[in-house]
Amino acid sequence: MSLGSPWMLLALVLVPCFVLAYWWMLRRRAERQARLASEGLVTTAGRRVRWRRHIPFALFTLALALVAFGLARPTVSLAVPDREGTVILAFDVSNSMRAEDLEPTRMEAAKKAALAFVEQQPRTIKIGVVAFGDSAVTVLRPSNVKEDVVAAIERLSSGGGTSLGQGLFASLRAIAGKPLTLDQSALDSEAGAVDVGFFGSSAIVLLSDGENTSRPDPLDIAKVASTAGVPVHTIGLGTKQGTVIEVEGFNIATALDEELLEQIADVTDGTYNQAADAAALARIYDSIDLEFNSVKKPREVTALFAAAGGLLLALGSLLSIAWFGRVI
Repeated sequence: MSLGSPWMLLALVLVPCFVLAYWWMLRRRAERQARLASEGLVTTAGRRVRWRRHIPFALFTLALALVAFGLARPTVSLAVPDREGTVILAFDVSNSMRAEDLEPTRMEAAKKAALAFVEQQPRTIKIGVVAFGDSAVTVLRPSNVKEDVVAAIERLSSGGGTSLGQGLFASLRAIAGKPLTLDQSALDSEAGAVDVGFFGSSAIVLLSDGENTSRPDPLDIAKVASTAGVPVHTIGLGTKQGTVIEVEGFNIATALDEELLEQIADVTDGTYNQAADAAALARIYDSIDLEFNSVKKPREVTALFAAAGGLLLALGSLLSIAWFGRVI
């Protein structure tokens, strides 16, 4: 506990003064009774001082001490549960996201769903945006400014192939907030382990149709994410039946690859959902387990001392009136 105005503790001097005044009052009363008794006007025979006559005064004294101490503005540090963490929205921006098996397109459906997801998050959760095709780029580093997240999502555009592995690794890099090196030899080694650190209060939401066309193997990167304590929640965009899109004059068939997305989620203890609409992604929020931390925050408790003093003062007054017909 700390005091905002410690010099106000001088007010506690009033407490012994109050006690002395009470003692002086009792002494004067006893002297007056003795004088009247000597004159035969009153009798003190059989009279004894009851202990309860001092209870109201004790309550008044304690109330005065609490109020005087409260004037010094006591402040305590309280542990307050606070939901915080980092979520990376990793968008597949390859050519296949132009497909119209989701209205109006897979890309636009992903944006709409992600925007709904962002609106549900408290300000204590930082959200980053990663876009990946043949390669990956961090569009927005983790931020708790929702307006920046919305702007980053809205300016995404599609083009190129798909590398789920690059998207996952760029997401881990955004979470770590530092450069990370992708060691392919370590990934290929059975005994090799890529250690990027541990980020237990983070998660990746991967929005893709699951069609992977480039290295590295996304399951290898998923193992790295698992080691880092980062679950990957995959969102399947599109339909299993698929459709045909035109790319540079060629017709290309594209369909949702649920199996790969499910495997990525399973390796990282994440979840898989097919986002047929924005409501599907909105439900993902309930499955993301973000860490609750106890953050110590200073709280001034002057009001508590004042309230306690007021209650004791009221109680002492009621008891005094009930027992003796007067306040003191």
